[in-house]
Parts: sequence; structure tokens; C-alpha cells
Amino acid sequence: MSPPVRVLYSFPHKLGGGRICTTAWHQVDGASRAGAKVTVIVGSQVKALNEGVRVKKTLAVGKLRVPYRLIGRDVACNWHDTVTAMWLNANHREIDVVHGWPLSSLKTIRAAKKHGIPVVLERPNAHTGFAYEEVAKENQNVGIELPGNHDHLFNQKRLDLEETEYREADYLLCPSDFVARTFRERGYEDAKLVRHQYGFDGSRFKAPGNEGTPHDGLVMIYAGVVEPRKGLHHALKAWLASGAQEHGTFMVCGEFIPGYAELLQPMLSHPSVKVMGHRTDLPDLMRQSDLFVLSSVEEGSALVTYEARGSGCVLLVSDASGAVCEHMQNGLIHPSRDVAALTEHIRMLDVDRGLLSKLRGSSTSDLDKLTWDEAGRKLVDVYREVHKRKVA
Repeated sequence: MSPPVRVLYSFPHKLGGGRICTTAWHQVDGASRAGAKVTVIVGSQVKALNEGVRVKKTLAVGKLRVPYRLIGRDVACNWHDTVTAMWLNANHREIDVVHGWPLSSLKTIRAAKKHGIPVVLERPNAHTGFAYEEVAKENQNVGIELPGNHDHLFNQKRLDLEETEYREADYLLCPSDFVARTFRERGYEDAKLVRHQYGFDGSRFKAPGNEGTPHDGLVMIYAGVVEPRKGLHHALKAWLASGAQEHGTFMVCGEFIPGYAELLQPMLSHPSVKVMGHRTDLPDLMRQSDLFVLSSVEEGSALVTYEARGSGCVLLVSDASGAVCEHMQNGLIHPSRDVAALTEHIRMLDVDRGLLSKLRGSSTSDLDKLTWDEAGRKLVDVYREVHKRKVA
């Protein structure tokens, strides 16, 4: 039996927090339980890991944590990268593979190269240049400006740093075919683009059963940060044009960025639309829903689409959502910004409940392939493969 692959996992943020911090926690926990020997260097940590993981912190001492808002994200990420590179230089004989995150890995990548250690760089979103362009276009179409601290507000310095990281990392970990495509279109070779996946927590998100929940009208749900790049305006237009709004319900869950709700108010005020704000009961709301909609113009592989499938929702998603589903097999996929296609998809499922049942059955039949446990096993396979290539 071969020895476990030894991984340095570098994450500059709050491990176990929300969004990408959730992704990182599950990756570390899942890879460790799948057989990797993981050392994780993090900015700080809010959720415990299994005992097999060695944890070091760059922005915390005991229970004291340096707030990002105090020193700024760029400074925090640079400090994290510096400390991680120093640790790697001193302990390189203990590591087979380095797994880094954007904006905090360049020095670590260079330290790894010096010692002949392969580096995989996480790509939680599309190529950042592509994302900047698409988000700016969508905001202009809607007529809104992003807040000054928004991650998708154009920043040349950050873009330059990320593109340098892209070039110098050995591999880019792409959680969806869409992400890989945005890099391929910008000249990156297939050999550099490695597919992996994210997952959902099956202990929280559970489908209601094969029969689903019977409704007189369709129940559709949107959940997440509510901003133009997520395409809620497209989803609302499609819903209100589909006919489903006559007897159905569209639940909108999440916090709006400033100004967006005001622009959408004529559609949000329709009696079939329920604006529900930030929710802590998403698993329950998803179990009550027939459909989950995400009409994004760019994503990585939205965790909420995994969670919706795990809860029994049929996905209605754009081809830029990074969702794991197949059109007309276990979900419906429309071209990004194509409101007419999304309208037809909603109308089709409202009229043909047999098709809805068929898609739901197919969607829930292989959920074991979409769990975080499975994502951890696939990630360890990636680690072993890139280490083997380097050794060979």
C-alpha cells in the first residue's frame, strides 16, 4: 500500500466561515478523511477539523484574531503568503503537493518550485479577467454600480497578481467545465486545467422523498447574494412571463446589494414573488420547492446548486452557473442572459408535471456523487496524480 500523499493546504481567510471559507473547510476535512495527510495554514479558523489535520494560523494567536478590516485583505493575503512560503522552505521534505488559493500564493508557488513540489491553485470562480468583464457588462445593462469593496469591482493590481499566479502554478483546479472554458479561451492549455468538484452536506440538505411535495402551483426558489451577476432580474422576467406566476410562488432568499432591489421593485412586488431576506432555514425552504433558479452570467460552481439538488429541487440554471447537471436529463440549462429560453423552461415544467417528476427522480438518484465526501475523494485523486507526474 502506498504512503498517504502529504499536502500543504494554504488558505488565507477564515476557515469554516461562509462561502469560500465553507468550501475550503470541506476540502481540507474531506481530503484528510479520504487518506491525505494534510497540513493546513490558514488566516484564522472558526470550525474545528478532524484530529488528523495539522493546523497553523497566520492571522490569529490562540483565540485572538487580527480582523481583515483592520489591515485590509491585500495586506492580510500577502502576509499569509509570506509566512506560508517561509514554513514551506523550512519543511519542504514533509510535503508532496501544495494546494493554494488566489491572491495569496505567489511566494508559496515559488518556494514550492524551488523544492520541486507541484502546486495546484484553486479557481473558485471563472478567470478573473472574464469575470470583471461580464459583471461590468451586466451592471451596466441593469444600471447599477457595485459598492467600493465588492470582489468583482475591477482592480488591475489584483488581476495582475492573479494572472501571475495562474501562469506560475503547475495546475489550475477548475470546479466546472465553465470555469475551465474561460481559461481555455484565454490561451491556457488543457494539460494545465484539472477538473474537480465541490459538494453538499447531506446531513443538512435532504430531499423530501421520491414523491416530492405536491403543489397546485410551482414553487421556485432563488438563494444567495442578490446582485446583477446572479441574474435575478432575468429569472424574475422569465417567471412573470411564463404563466407559472398565476398559481405559483417564487421565493427570493438573500441580501440585496445596495440599489438592486429598488430597480427590481415592480417585479418584486408581484403577489407571486416572496422576498424573504437572509435565511437560516434554507434546507427546509428548498425541500418545499420544486425548482431552484440561478441565471448567473459568471460563477465557479455555485455551492447552492449542489445544496438545491440535495434538497430535491430541479435546477433551472444558466450555462455560466457551473452547476453539475445535464440538460433534459436531471435539470434544465439555458444560455446565459437568454430570458426567452428560461421562460420556456419554467412554462414547460408548469404544464408538464410528469417531466418535472422525471427530472427530479433523475436528479436525486445519484446524489451520493455530489457530497463533500465524494469531493474529498476526488481531490485526493488529483493530489496523487499530480505528485505521481512530478515524481515520474
